[in-house]
Amino acid sequence: MGAAMNLEDYLKLVGTELGVSEWHTIDQKQIDAFADATEDFQFIHIDPERAKRETPFGGTIAHGFLSLSVLPKLAYATMPTLNGAAMSINYGFDKIRFLTPVRAGKRVRARFVLSEATMKSPKELLARTNTTLEIEGEPKPALVADWLGMHFFA
Repeated sequence: MGAAMNLEDYLKLVGTELGVSEWHTIDQKQIDAFADATEDFQFIHIDPERAKRETPFGGTIAHGFLSLSVLPKLAYATMPTLNGAAMSINYGFDKIRFLTPVRAGKRVRARFVLSEATMKSPKELLARTNTTLEIEGEPKPALVADWLGMHFFA
């Protein structure tokens, strides 16, 4: 879990980078498990030999939503927690843009920039975080998103 901080200090971070995660490998085992869970069995995801022969990627690629789904894991150890928050939830994504496929075996990491933090009530904070999922060795990221989080205070 990221460092704990008080609400006043967190609000001062609007416009700054909250952190950069460690690298995480997206391997074929994860891709296959995601295909099983979603029943998306397109060959580009589950058949490395065919994907190597018939696509420009040299093998399989992760489902876009698999790439998106690793963000909470990457955020957990990176983004700060708020002192006094009883609960924080993933409130959703306002915007998502998939830019580059993640090939099986590639490593990704996320950058988090707090772009907005609005008190919706004395006990509710809505935070908007510009999130970028980078692919190691690639010039373009896998995705960019505006990620919304809701923090509830006791």
